[in-house]
Amino acid sequence: MIVYPINNTNWNPYNEYMRITDYGQRPLVVDIEQAAEQNDTYRTALWTGKYFQVTLMSINVGDDIGLEVHPTTDQFIRIEEGQGLVQMGDRKEILDFQVMARDGYAIMVPAGIWHNVTNTGNTPLKVYVIYAPPHHPFGTVQQTKADALSAE
Repeated sequence: MIVYPINNTNWNPYNEYMRITDYGQRPLVVDIEQAAEQNDTYRTALWTGKYFQVTLMSINVGDDIGLEVHPTTDQFIRIEEGQGLVQMGDRKEILDFQVMARDGYAIMVPAGIWHNVTNTGNTPLKVYVIYAPPHHPFGTVQQTKADALSAE
C-alpha cells in the first residue's frame, strides 16, 4: 500500500507499505482501495478530521457490522472486496430496505436510520466508511467486533 503523508520526512516513495494509523488532520493521499483490502482489523481509523472521519473495516464471513443508528452522523460505506446484505429502516424492528451489494458499491446511510451490513460471501468483506461528523475517537483500532462492542 502506498500512503503519502505530507511533510513526513520518514516517507520513502519506494516503500510500498506504510503502517495504517490515524493520520488525524494532517494532509494525506492514500490508495484507499488497497488500504481497505489490506486491513485485517474489524475497525481502524485512518483519518479523523474536524468534520469527517475515514475508517477501514474487515467483516468476517457470516458476520455483520452490527445493527446501529447514528442520530447526528451521516455515513458513506464503500465495499472494496466481497459482498453483503445491506439493511436499513426507520426502526430497528423494521428494516424494510434490503439490497445485496458487492465490491464497487457505495452505501449512503442518512443520520437517524437503523442500518446493518452482513457479509454473505466466502471471504472477508473489506470496506471503508466515511462518517460526517466523526463518530469514533481519534486513533480508534478495534481488532475484533467484540472489541468494538466492549468500547461502546
